[in-house]
Amino acid sequence: MAEESVTVAGGVIEEPCYRGRRVAVVVPAYNEEDLIGETLDGIPDYITRIYAVDDGSSDRTGAIIDAYARHDPRIVPIHHNPNLGVGGAITSGYRRAIEDGMDVAAVMAGDNQMDPAYLPGLLDPIIDGRADYTKGNRLINETYRIGMPAWRSLGNSLLTFLTKIASGYWQMMDPQNGYTAISKKALSEIPLNSIYQGYGYCNHLLVWLNIYGMKVQDVAIPARYGREKSKIRYSTYIPRVSKLLLGNFLFRLKTKYIQMGFHPLAFFYFAGAVLTPLGIIGGLVTLWEKFVLGYSVLFVHGTLSFLMLMMGMQFLFFAMLFDMQAELQISGGQ
Repeated sequence: MAEESVTVAGGVIEEPCYRGRRVAVVVPAYNEEDLIGETLDGIPDYITRIYAVDDGSSDRTGAIIDAYARHDPRIVPIHHNPNLGVGGAITSGYRRAIEDGMDVAAVMAGDNQMDPAYLPGLLDPIIDGRADYTKGNRLINETYRIGMPAWRSLGNSLLTFLTKIASGYWQMMDPQNGYTAISKKALSEIPLNSIYQGYGYCNHLLVWLNIYGMKVQDVAIPARYGREKSKIRYSTYIPRVSKLLLGNFLFRLKTKYIQMGFHPLAFFYFAGAVLTPLGIIGGLVTLWEKFVLGYSVLFVHGTLSFLMLMMGMQFLFFAMLFDMQAELQISGGQ
C-alpha cells in the first residue's frame, strides 16, 4: 500500500498508512538476535510506526534494532533495562502508540512467528468498527494447528477454557495467541499500568477489555513455527497463569457486576462456588460413614449432599448463562 496523505496534530503529512489509518506494530523482543532482523524486514510498507522493544536482552538484539532504525525511519527503538517481561514490553509500545496518535496498534513478536500476510485480517474489523481488539486463533480447526506441538496444544486448550471463565469472552479461543491488534479507543480507556507484565498479560488484558465493554473478535490465523524456540514452560506456566486467572475472575466480578452495577450473576457464582464443593464433600463423607463406620445414613445424608451439588451446579450454569448474555450485549448480538 502506497503512502497516503493523513491528517495529524501538526497538519497534513505524507506517511505510510493502511486504509487511511495510522497503524503501529509493537515488536517485543528478548534475546532474539537470530530472528529480530527477519521480523523487522517482514513488516509491511503500509505500517506507520514500528516500536521495536529490546526487553533487556543479553545478546545483540538491541544493537540490531538500532541498526535497522538508522535505515528505516518508521522504526522507533525502545530499550528496557532490566527485563520487564513480554507484557511490559508490549505496554511500552502501546504507550508510545498513544503518544504518537496511532489509530491501531498491532503486536508481532520478535521471533518472526507472526505471518505479516494475515495482518490486514486483524486490522480490518477494527477500522470497520466491528471490534476494539482482534486476536489470532490457531485452534479453529486441525489444519490450522499443524506445526503446534501436542503439549502446547493441550496447554493452550486448558488455558482457553479458564480464560473464557475469567474474562467473560465465552466465544473467544486461543487466548495465548500474541498476534493481536487494538484500537486507539481501547488503548485510551483501559489502565495499561495495571496489566500483568509477564506471559499472562494477554489473559489479563482480556479481563480489562471485558470490564470496559470492548468488542473482541477472533481472526483465523494458522500456526507458524520455524526456528524460534518458545520461552514458555507449560509445566510452570499453567499453574501460575491459572492462579492469575482466578484472581482476575474475582476482580472482574467485583468490579463489573458489583461496583459498576449490581448483577445477580455475582451471587449465583458465589452460591455455586460454595454449594458445589460442599455437595461433593458431603457425598464423600456419606460414603465414608456408610462403608467405614457402618452408619445407616446413606439415604438422608446422601440426598442432602446430592441436592447441594445439583443446586450448586445450577447456580454456576445460570451465572455462566448471564455472563454469556452480557458478552452478546457487548458485541451487539453478533
